[in-house]
Amino acid sequence: MSEWIIMIHSRRYPSVSPSRTETFMRRPSSLAMLGVAMSGTLLAAVAASPAAAAPADTPPPHIVVADGMTQPVFSFADAIEERVYVQTPVDTDHDGQLDRVAIDISRPAETATQGFKVPVIFEQSPYRKDTWDDVPYPSVLVDDLPQNGLSGHSALQRAAAGPTPNPNAAAKANLPGSLDDYYVPRGYAVVLGQSVGTGDSDGCPTSGDQAETLGTKAVIDWLNGRAKAFDAAGAPVKATWTTGAVGMTGVSYNGTLPNQVATTGVKGLKTIVPVSAISSWYDYYRANGLVVAPGTYQGEDLDILAQYTAGQARAEGKCLDELDDITQKQDRVTGDYSKFWEDRDYRDASDVKASVFVVHGLNDWNVKTENFAGWWDELAKKDVPRKIWLHQGGHGGPGNSATVTLPSGQAWTYKQTENRWFDFWLWNVRNGIMDEPTAVVQREDRNYTTYANWPDNAAKEVAVRFAATSSTGTGTLTTGKAPKGKVEQSFVDEGRTIAPRTLVAGPETASPNRLAYVSPALTQNVRISGRPEMRLRMAIENKPDANLTAYLVDYGVAGSTAAPVVVTRGWMDPQNRKSASKTEKLKQGKMYDFKWTMEPKDYIFQTGHQIGVVVFSSDQDYTLLPLGGTELTVAPNDSEIRLPVVGGKAVLGF
Repeated sequence: MSEWIIMIHSRRYPSVSPSRTETFMRRPSSLAMLGVAMSGTLLAAVAASPAAAAPADTPPPHIVVADGMTQPVFSFADAIEERVYVQTPVDTDHDGQLDRVAIDISRPAETATQGFKVPVIFEQSPYRKDTWDDVPYPSVLVDDLPQNGLSGHSALQRAAAGPTPNPNAAAKANLPGSLDDYYVPRGYAVVLGQSVGTGDSDGCPTSGDQAETLGTKAVIDWLNGRAKAFDAAGAPVKATWTTGAVGMTGVSYNGTLPNQVATTGVKGLKTIVPVSAISSWYDYYRANGLVVAPGTYQGEDLDILAQYTAGQARAEGKCLDELDDITQKQDRVTGDYSKFWEDRDYRDASDVKASVFVVHGLNDWNVKTENFAGWWDELAKKDVPRKIWLHQGGHGGPGNSATVTLPSGQAWTYKQTENRWFDFWLWNVRNGIMDEPTAVVQREDRNYTTYANWPDNAAKEVAVRFAATSSTGTGTLTTGKAPKGKVEQSFVDEGRTIAPRTLVAGPETASPNRLAYVSPALTQNVRISGRPEMRLRMAIENKPDANLTAYLVDYGVAGSTAAPVVVTRGWMDPQNRKSASKTEKLKQGKMYDFKWTMEPKDYIFQTGHQIGVVVFSSDQDYTLLPLGGTELTVAPNDSEIRLPVVGGKAVLGF
């Protein structure tokens, strides 16, 4: 016999009951028996309890599992599709009526004909329909920085520019995207929702706060019988076809909503797969007190995003006051962390009951890497069951065909990994995925490898000091003692006219608009894993404040004509030197010590390459851009960058 088939006719398929394991993850303690492989193939058929007994001559519906994954055995052509409006507990447009959110459902026909109960994969989105593709952006060109108290309102000038339309913006009857195409045949229902204040849902967009969270949570409550829903005619609708087990997923904003809802601890949400997702809107639009745009969307802020998702009719109509309130409270003047941003910060995993599979691009400069890393840290503190997949791409997923080979020799694509993850947490398929390495990281050669954790447990913080012997020219990096003697080096901000790619080029040549510090050639590969930290002693000579930017750069082999690689970036408002929540004035010409973390990274500098740090002021790609001429002075021998080096100081060799 090459395979066994086991049918299980039980009450409702048992839900996951987590318990701690030696790997600090939780896994189901109540598992259905699934078939024993006798020739390397695991095949199982599992039946959920019917709501009513099926005719004796009709076999009960079942899922089929092979190689630890559900198989496409249900007819997608026969799937049931329906629109439902779920009542939320919020009234975001203040019309005296609780908002209802529109959701579209696709589920196997057997959920109606044979009483088959299925788990749900749920994606909520503010981009489904009627977005405003030409939202006027504020200018980032300012006469002076707003926080300097001089003509800061020029930042509110409008420019005709808008974000790239989302490909899922137009709702379709057969559900947009591929989630339903892939998972409905495998025995899942797929629910695509429209966020409060967007598309066919009621209300006004609130962009990341508790109202948006509760509006999304209501869908899970309805799937578990705790909320009301109605059809287009107003008749009540119940979700009698589901087990109540829900997994959420999505990319970008669609991946942020799962993070939001998971923090509520809502019963029924078993797992989330956030891809390129935000965990703190402050870290999306700000950095250490500085107004910083998401990559390629220079000038965007939370109010622009809210207008985009609302659509022009809503934004200029019934939601005008609500959106104006966002504009005022987001504060593009000080850039300080405030109650407004705290309400849009989800980095408290105290109530998280769902498992989390974090997916992010290491070169994502839209949703920057602190958003996954800060969330990951909190999940680890609370021992939430978790995995992480990091790829070398930018904003988005790794691609379904991206493949990792495990230490066992078994290879899985990303899509198979996602499939197995949902199967484990929603169908309780015992496929061993929680026994596999926690972290998958794509290396610079585009091959994937696995690690026990992220950041790497062997990463040690190493102080790499700046060193200079004269006031001009390129300085050096060293792990030894800095040269004796007081040396100061100066540069002038011209970020409005000079792009960062120019400022990081040619480190061997002195530039009046930046300072560069370069290491000797590396004697072996050096991997960093975690957050680099800048510690800079500096003065602003002729202005009350300035933008402050630092780039960590791979300069390759000395003399190479290849373009330098920007490894990571970091920004700071010097007036927020003590706290992102508090602006404190500076004295012109006085030296201060500034400390801030750069965006987290996992990167390998190759043997023979040189590590570089470039310090400048305004960043044409990310920060507000004042008129040039701000003069800044750095004390290099009192400054350093702290690198999270795998293996510690000895690996650097300089």
